[in-house]
Amino acid sequence: MIELTLIQKIAVFAIPVIFAITLHEAAHGYVARYFGDMTAAAQGRISINPIRHIDPVGTILVPLLILVASKLLGGGAILFGWAKPVPVNFGRLRRPKQDMLWVALAGPGMNLAMAVFWALMIQFGHALGSGFASLPLMLMGAAGVFINVILMALNLIPLPPLDGGRVAVSLLPVRQAMKFAKLEPYGLFILLGLLFTGILGFILWPVISVFIGLVALVTGLEPGQLVGLIQVVLA
Repeated sequence: MIELTLIQKIAVFAIPVIFAITLHEAAHGYVARYFGDMTAAAQGRISINPIRHIDPVGTILVPLLILVASKLLGGGAILFGWAKPVPVNFGRLRRPKQDMLWVALAGPGMNLAMAVFWALMIQFGHALGSGFASLPLMLMGAAGVFINVILMALNLIPLPPLDGGRVAVSLLPVRQAMKFAKLEPYGLFILLGLLFTGILGFILWPVISVFIGLVALVTGLEPGQLVGLIQVVLA
């Protein structure tokens, strides 16, 4: 099996991580504008320019530290990060409670679309045959599939302020939704607790595996080939 150096690993993940995180946020702003909230648009946050969304800590430092730790301690870490949250004023949506559902799902939906895109890049790299760009493109594609599937699965956890929490608030009856929304100030601490106790990985890895298989199926990749490439970039 190919073993990447730390520099190669960072190079393979850099572009997929930046766009996975930033386009996730831009998608929230775009759908919020569609349903009537112009807050993100007024602040120039509906953009594919990563500079408008990058958080130095969440977009760069945290993923970098996870990659370094994963390389030094062995693979298997859940790679994640965050961008500057796109401002959404749910009260300005035409139907705040109902439209919140679509605004929340926009981010994970964008990650799913990007996972498919990166899987197609693997196919393209494979089509290049033995060209010098073939293997780097396939490895970057595998990194792109992996990071986007992780962010999608993580954000769909029904815990405010994650997107899954917003979905739950939108779907619950008003009284229960108001009570559930009060968890938001504690959501990050709950998530960290799940991470450090290992419960988060226990919940996420089966979901991640299902989504990776789904992406492989949609793009015509052999699931074993996709998983093998992901193992290379994580090793």
